[in-house]
Amino acid sequence: MASHRRPKQPSRARVSVLTTVAAAAVAVSAQAANAAPSAKPSKDEVKSQVDKLYQQAEQATEKYNGAKEKQEKLQKEISTIQDNVARGQQELNQLRDHLGSVAAGQYRTGGIDPSLQLFLSADPDDYLDKASTLDQLSGQQVEAMKKVQDKQRELAQERAEATTKLKDLAATRTELGNKKKEAQTKLAEAQRLLNSLTAEEKATLAAEESRASRAAERTVMSDTGGSVKPASGRVGSAYAAAQGKVGSPYVYGANGPSSFDCSGLTSWAYAQAGIGIPRTSESQANIGTRIYSQSQLQVGDLVFFFNDLHHVGLYAGNGQVLHAPRPGTVVRYESFGTMGGPFMFGVRV
Repeated sequence: MASHRRPKQPSRARVSVLTTVAAAAVAVSAQAANAAPSAKPSKDEVKSQVDKLYQQAEQATEKYNGAKEKQEKLQKEISTIQDNVARGQQELNQLRDHLGSVAAGQYRTGGIDPSLQLFLSADPDDYLDKASTLDQLSGQQVEAMKKVQDKQRELAQERAEATTKLKDLAATRTELGNKKKEAQTKLAEAQRLLNSLTAEEKATLAAEESRASRAAERTVMSDTGGSVKPASGRVGSAYAAAQGKVGSPYVYGANGPSSFDCSGLTSWAYAQAGIGIPRTSESQANIGTRIYSQSQLQVGDLVFFFNDLHHVGLYAGNGQVLHAPRPGTVVRYESFGTMGGPFMFGVRV
């Protein structure tokens, strides 16, 4: 016999949950249907992102250059200290040999002075602290032992200094590796963005940069009226050396003679004129006389850009700079207005 009982109705709570889930599913489906694929960045957007990455890479590069310069300095200092220690040890051995000769002479003439025997068999520092024993020695013996003591202390200090510098060198090498990796990461990301451009877009960007560089060079060469004071003497020689490198490629960490980064170009150019300046832009900013007014700049002055001074070039006159801009470019002229960062000041060396 068939049952005529009515089926059990779902509870209100269950109906509410099902309704909410269904509504959410509909909403998600609608969003998925209406969502547009992510838009490909425009040429100008890519350029803006790439420029920012290049700036970050250059910041890391300048830190890398600083760490490399410090590493080279530490290596020279450690080498000098080690040479000093070797010579000092030789001197100490000679002093000890002299005392040994004195002891041998005393033995031949009737035995070693007990106080000298004590000295030869103990730490001189500990021995000389026992002042009562000094009265038992001749003036010559006391002087000889003091020389040994002084030389031992000197060697201990130099060895401690070398140990400290070796630790500093290890930390510097770690920093060097980190900054190199950071720069390479930024450069790789910039290249990835550039690779996303079409061949036509890449050609357009290259043409824009080329036009800007040619315009800057024409501006520099057009100063026939002498409105800008030309570089002279050794600074003039440094500027001429940099001019001779127009067209040389930018390579991060390079300081010539065939490729350069920004501070590599300036330090190399001044070196050709017999002027030694530091390797990094930050250090170069702390030499010479600062010039804050663009109107007071002279050709060949160092000019610094960005708040952290991570970029430097040579003033070329008429508001133009001769510099190594960034990876993918060459040493060239460029207007202050297209540097991508503010002019901070110049330095007259």
